[in-house]
Amino acid sequence: MMDIHEIRQYLPHAYPFLMIDRVLEVTAMESIVACKNVSVNEPFFTGHFPEMPIMPGVLIVEAMAQSAGILGFVSQQKTIADGTLYLFVGADHVRFKRQVVPGDQLILRSQYISDRRGLWKFQCTAHVDEQLAASATILCADKQR
Repeated sequence: MMDIHEIRQYLPHAYPFLMIDRVLEVTAMESIVACKNVSVNEPFFTGHFPEMPIMPGVLIVEAMAQSAGILGFVSQQKTIADGTLYLFVGADHVRFKRQVVPGDQLILRSQYISDRRGLWKFQCTAHVDEQLAASATILCADKQR
C-alpha cells in the first residue's frame, strides 16, 4: 500500500492534476490497484457541469494512465528522482460505461501487457462500486529527463 507521500515519489504531478490518492496493492511487472476519491471540490466540476457535475472522461483516462505510470516505475525499481518520466503517449480501445460523480471512489486497475524499447503497454479499468466506469489500453513511454 502507498500513501500520497510515496505516490509523489513516482508521479511528478501536483494538485489539481494528481489523480491517485492511494495505491492499494502493486506487484511489479503484473498489476496495480489504486483509488481516486472524487470530491465535489474538484476544480473541473465548476465548469463540467455546474448543475450536474460529471467527471470528464479524459480525466478518468488520465487517472488510469497515472496508475499505469506508477506500475511502470515500480516494475523498473525507479522513481522520478532517478531522472525518469513515464509519459502518456496513447490510449486505444477507450470506452466509457458509467458516469463518475462527486462522492464516487474510482478504483483503478492496470495490468502490465508488454514493454519494448521504452514503450510500455497496460490494460486499464476504472470501477465505481464494482461497476465498470471506463476501460482503455494505455501506452506510456519511459523517458529520461
